Amino acid sequence: MSDSDSLNEFAARLHSQYRPQAEADRYIEALNPDSDIDYFILIEPGLGYLIPALRKFRSNSKIIVLHADSRFGTAALFRGDAVWYPGGGQGVQEFLENEIPGAASARIIEWRPSLRVYGESCLGLVRESSDFIKRAAAGQRTSAAFGRRWVRNFFRNLALLQNTVLYKTMDMPVVITGSGPGLEAALPLIIDARGKIFVLAASSSLPALAAGGIMPDMVISTDGGGWALLHLHTCFRSDRPVKPVPLARPAMLAMSLSAAIPSQCSAMPLLPLNDGSLWQSIALNVIGIPSALVPQRGTVTASALELAMVLSTGSIFIAGMDLSVRDIQSHARPYGFDHLFFGTASRLRPVYSQYFFRCNDMKAGGSLDVYAAWFKSRLGSWPGRIFSLGCNYPVFENRLPEKNYADAEKQDSRAHFKVITPDVSPAERSGRAAEALRAALNDPRYAAILTGELAPLLFPSRKDVAAGEIVQVIDAMARQYRGQGRG
Repeated sequence: MSDSDSLNEFAARLHSQYRPQAEADRYIEALNPDSDIDYFILIEPGLGYLIPALRKFRSNSKIIVLHADSRFGTAALFRGDAVWYPGGGQGVQEFLENEIPGAASARIIEWRPSLRVYGESCLGLVRESSDFIKRAAAGQRTSAAFGRRWVRNFFRNLALLQNTVLYKTMDMPVVITGSGPGLEAALPLIIDARGKIFVLAASSSLPALAAGGIMPDMVISTDGGGWALLHLHTCFRSDRPVKPVPLARPAMLAMSLSAAIPSQCSAMPLLPLNDGSLWQSIALNVIGIPSALVPQRGTVTASALELAMVLSTGSIFIAGMDLSVRDIQSHARPYGFDHLFFGTASRLRPVYSQYFFRCNDMKAGGSLDVYAAWFKSRLGSWPGRIFSLGCNYPVFENRLPEKNYADAEKQDSRAHFKVITPDVSPAERSGRAAEALRAALNDPRYAAILTGELAPLLFPSRKDVAAGEIVQVIDAMARQYRGQGRG
């Protein structure tokens, strides 16, 4: 049987042989999808009769098609706004991230006959899509709660920044440290190879690294909440100096421009992280600040992995990425929030009880499972680049090989980084950035995109936001930090 005959046989099992379009119309009518859904994700619609049926009922929505059978990618009679099929060189979640904006709503529609024909392949697409929607929904909730703070942090950080970092891609092995309990077991391995590796530390892992005598080469911080400041105090606190270690030197700080950064960090060499949005790119371009392109991922360890790919072509090792709790231990020790538990401890509220309830809350929240699903979906995209130092989340231990970096040569990574002072003074940056955004919001070429990016951050509970309203908020935020830099 030829390939085309086989496809025709499958198509005959997926659709009515007499009135396939009427069958699809009845199916969509019975589902009665909500009118306010921005994107529909169709799971293996076969020849695509669902697509015109869905457009008839929900003409303003975009349609994303995921095929379990790659042959339908070209043989389908009707095509969606974007189509994914196996073997296309891109993972499902990566494809969905590129096609569906973070603020958009999405719903999955399964074509039931495909589940009978393709079984586990279709169920896998459903799981991948569900994981994406859960992560997107979590991101939307976070954006709604913290969006204004993120934009405010952006203008504050422009004025805070004194020296920026230009980087040249290196081939040095990179070790990424998360703050999971497994980091403690990996510390001796990191110390043994300290002169041969570049240590990129999530800010939450800094206290544990310092206690182990390790000064990282670069710290990364992406959290916009005020509590994130506690993690970074180790960068400039000298009351408990770290033990002497090879190549110990002040760390660079890679920071999301929406992150909460202590003012003391202004003395550090800073590498701004541009999340790829148009509004951040316009602001950075007009004031001439170099940056690294790292999309927002919701968790700092995911951003660290993306940044490591940018900084080096060498092997990447991960440690402290447990994405789980161990009994009542949620993080490597010491941890930036430990003093909060000790400070509120009492006979009726002992420290261990507080740890117990915290760990239970983390398990019940489900965020660790969402992040684990993201890592699992992306590991296949990076074959031969990422290795585990042990004691990480099972998906890493089961799917990532261990590799010894003892044979790596000693290198000095400082030759790959250059510290510069931007031409535009800190006192002027917020004003210039706001002016550039105001002009772009009044330009028809950019207004729709910028409104789509900024409205969910500044007005999360509203659907229709005018560009003029966004300009007013941005101007007010920029005025707070205009002239506050140490120019």
